[in-house]
Order: sequence, then structure tokens, then C-alpha cells
Amino acid sequence: MGPALQAFLVAFGVVFLAELPDKTMFATIVLTTRYHRPLAVVIGVTVAMAFHSVLAVVVGEGLRHLPRAHTEFAVAAVFVVGGTLLLRGAADDGDGVRAVPVHSAWGVVGRTALIIGIAEFGDFTQLATVGIVADRGYPVAVAAGSLGAHIVVAILAVLAGTWLRRRLPVSTVRRSAGVLFLVFGVIAAISAIRG
Repeated sequence: MGPALQAFLVAFGVVFLAELPDKTMFATIVLTTRYHRPLAVVIGVTVAMAFHSVLAVVVGEGLRHLPRAHTEFAVAAVFVVGGTLLLRGAADDGDGVRAVPVHSAWGVVGRTALIIGIAEFGDFTQLATVGIVADRGYPVAVAAGSLGAHIVVAILAVLAGTWLRRRLPVSTVRRSAGVLFLVFGVIAAISAIRG
């Protein structure tokens, strides 16, 4: 096995395992239940993660010198605002019968890419990608492995979101997601304060 393939497999394995319980997977599930456009959500996640994979490879060691607290406060704010909006929307749903507004596929792609893109700044997997490139080299192979892992996790999250949407009222999913987003926001804020 060549060193480029090894770098690809290391990046894929690390990112895949780290993303399974991560906020990105939960955000993808929520976006799937909200917009009812699974392919558009996967494309949006892919766009965001392609950007982050390339950024991690290009910026490399420079990312380690950014003030982490500022990044974590921004992520906390995104999740708190998102959680609040989801809870407010769930209260408006009443019994969950009201239909979710129809969004264009490109609108869903853009919203998903923006939400996931902001949430991933300074994330462990982005920093891990930087470290793998610094350790092994082969930036194209590492970026491909990282992006491949993110796409697989996004597809799994979309399948989970589709399954949940069919079995639970929209209001229940949105309330649960709102609380989860608030928890992520508080965790990110605490992490930023501890800095």
C-alpha cells in the first residue's frame, strides 16, 4: 500500500469516526427533517465539507494559531440562534400537521452549506485534517479521505433524518432538534470560555 493511499485511509478513518457522534451529523438530520430534500442536503453538506477539507489542507499549520475562543463563540451563537428558531417554529406547528414550507433545491443546498460550513470552523475533524497533512503530507489524498468520510456520514444522517420524519410529528423533531442545538451552543460557549 502506497503512502498516498495510507494518508487517504487515515484521514477517512479519523474523520468518519469523529463525525458519527458530532454536531454535523445531528445538524444534517435536522436539516433533512426540516426541508424534505435529502439530495439537496447531501449536496449542501458536501459543498461545505469540500470547502473545509481544502481549507484545512491549504492553511495547514496556520489554523492552529487562530484564536479558538472566537471561533467557538461564533459556533455557539449559530447553534443557540438555530435552536431558538427551531423551538419557536415547533411551537407554531401545534400538532405537527402544518406542512413545512417548500424550499427550492438550490435554496436548501445554500442554507445547508452555510449552516454546516459555519458550524465546522475549528472543529476537531478540520484540525485533524491539518495534523494528518502535517504528519504525512499528500494533501490531495488527505483532503479526499476527509471529504469522503464527511459524505458517507452525511448520507447516513440523511437516511436517519428521513426515517425520523416518517415516524415522528414535525413538531417533535423540531423541539428535539431545538433543544439539541441549544445544548451544542452552551457546550461551544463553555469551551470558548475555558479557552
